[in-house]
Amino acid sequence: MPVKIFCCYAHEDEPLLRKLKSHLKPLQREGLIDLWYDRDISAGTEWEQEINRHLIEAQIILLLVSPDFMDSDYCYSIEMKRALERHERGESRVIPIILRPVDWQDVLGKLQALPTDGTPVIDRRWHTSDEALYSVAQGIRKVVEELTLQSPDISSGAVVQMPKPELLETPESVIQQQTRKPEPLVTPEDDSWHCIRTFTGHIRGVWSVAFSPDGQTLASGSADETIKLWKKK
Repeated sequence: MPVKIFCCYAHEDEPLLRKLKSHLKPLQREGLIDLWYDRDISAGTEWEQEINRHLIEAQIILLLVSPDFMDSDYCYSIEMKRALERHERGESRVIPIILRPVDWQDVLGKLQALPTDGTPVIDRRWHTSDEALYSVAQGIRKVVEELTLQSPDISSGAVVQMPKPELLETPESVIQQQTRKPEPLVTPEDDSWHCIRTFTGHIRGVWSVAFSPDGQTLASGSADETIKLWKKK
């Protein structure tokens, strides 16, 4: 499942937001992110409810900080407040992106801002805004990869951080199955078999799988050096 990203911004900064979207396009093409902002609202939709729904569903919330952002009552007092509340509860990751110079540290200083060192995108220390936005895109990619490596609960879609593989208390039966020499692949001679579900929690090939005795839990080991536990709905 792609990581859902919500963009909170002032409309005066839409040109920079569009340029940021271009830099994030590779992540979208890889199927790693689903980026949303208020220009995606369909005609006839209750706009405030739609914004709130996407903000609540987002795993990453980008705050595009500028003087106009800080001046906007809706951005500052409503969207940013809700975003920080979700960040404090561990429900999402809030990333400030400093577009233009403004006093933001007192409000957002405890968060790691982008671009590097919180230098504004339009600052002359960047040769071009594209150089700054490339830095932003790389920082977002890193967070997306961190979230992608976390194990999803397939019954609810929630993201749960699993212990490192060496800390898992793996049943002896599972260990035996994981170290057993692979059996040759058996292909059914008829067409009575079909795929009913595909799990995509690993980022590299799966070496082994094992079911718990009650059939409610599946353990998978992968070349990405992780073991993931899948819970049946």
